[in-house]
Amino acid sequence: MNIETVKGFKDYIGENAEKRQAIKGILATIFEKYGFELAETPIIEYEDFVRGKNNDDEAVSDIYKLKDKGKRKLALRYEFTFQLKRIAKNIKLPYKRYQIGEVFRDEPANPKRFRQFTQCDVDIVGSSVKDGAEMLAIAKEALDKLKIQNEIYVGNRRLLNEILDKEKIKGDKEKILREIDKLDKLDIEEVRKNLKKLNAENILEILKKPESFFEKYDSYSEIKELRKFCDYYGVKMNFLPSLVRGLSYYNGNVWEIKTKEMKETICGGGSYLFENNQCVGISFGLDRLKILAEVERVKEKILVLSINEDKEAIKLAQKLREKGNNVVMFYGKPSKALDYANAYKINKVIFVGEKEVKKKKFKIKDMESGKERELRI
Repeated sequence: MNIETVKGFKDYIGENAEKRQAIKGILATIFEKYGFELAETPIIEYEDFVRGKNNDDEAVSDIYKLKDKGKRKLALRYEFTFQLKRIAKNIKLPYKRYQIGEVFRDEPANPKRFRQFTQCDVDIVGSSVKDGAEMLAIAKEALDKLKIQNEIYVGNRRLLNEILDKEKIKGDKEKILREIDKLDKLDIEEVRKNLKKLNAENILEILKKPESFFEKYDSYSEIKELRKFCDYYGVKMNFLPSLVRGLSYYNGNVWEIKTKEMKETICGGGSYLFENNQCVGISFGLDRLKILAEVERVKEKILVLSINEDKEAIKLAQKLREKGNNVVMFYGKPSKALDYANAYKINKVIFVGEKEVKKKKFKIKDMESGKERELRI
C-alpha cells in the first residue's frame, strides 16, 4: 500500500497548519470588516456546471472529472466564482460574499503550484468600477498585515479589445489575448512568434507605449476612474496594458498583485459579467501567502506535567483552559516532558508534583529563555 500523498497534494500539520489557520483568520477578519458575508459551497458539482461556457480556458480544461454510482458526470470545483451563479440567484444586489476553501486542478505540479490549493475569495455581484478600488484596498490591507511586500498592476480587457478593433488587428481575439497574457511567463520573442501566427504581432509595439498614449481610447476611462478611487483609499496602482488574466469571463479592469520575493502572482482578479450582472472580485492563494507571510502565533501553548499528581494537574489544566489558555497534559518524567515541549514548540512547562501540591506553588519553565519561576494558585 502506497501511503505517500498524490503528486500535487500535501499534508499540513503542526506549525505549518497553525500558520495557514492564522492567515485565514486575518483574511476573514478583513473581509468581514469591509461588509462581506461568509459562504460555503460544495466541492463536487455537475461537470457541465463547472465547465460553464468557458471550455477554452486553461483552468477549465484542467478540472478533475469523476462519476458517482449513478454514473452522473461530476467534477471537483476549480474555483468559487462559477458557483455564484447559483448562490446569488434571486438575492438582493449588491451581494458581497467571501469564501475560503479548497479548489482542485488536474495540472502539472511544482513546489509552488499544487493540484489541491486553498483560495480566499471576495466578490461583489452587482458592482461598478468604484468597487474595484475597494477590492484593491482589501488586498493592500491584507498583504500589509501579513508583512508581504506588494505591487498592484492593473490592465483592462475592454481596452485591449478596443485596441485590436481600432488598429484593425483581425483574428480570434481570445486567442490573441491568451498569447498576450503569456508575456510575464515566456520570452517576448516566443510570444511575438505566436502572435505572428495570428497576424497580431503589431500589438506588442502598442503595449510598450507610455500610459498617456492610451488616453485616446474610450475604455481607458475605466482605468482613470479606478485610479481616482484608489487614491481615495490611499492605494497605489500601476497601469500595465498587457495584463489580461487567464479566464475569458473578465470584461473590464483586471489586476494582479506581485512581490519581488516570488515570480508567481500572489493574488489577482477583476471585473466580469455573470448572468447579466456586472461583478468584481479578487482571489488570494493561501499556499503562496503562507510561504511569504510573517505571522506570529496567536496564543502561547502551555504543557502541564503531572508527576504522580494527576488529579491536581488536571484541576490546574482546567483552570488555565477556563482563562483561555491552550494547554497540553503530559504524564511522565520531566526530561521526556521537556523533550516533548521542545519538539512541539510549547512555550511553557508547569510542573505538578507532591512538593508543589503541598506548597500550592507550581514551578513554571519558560522554554525559550530557560528561566524558571513559581506560579501560585
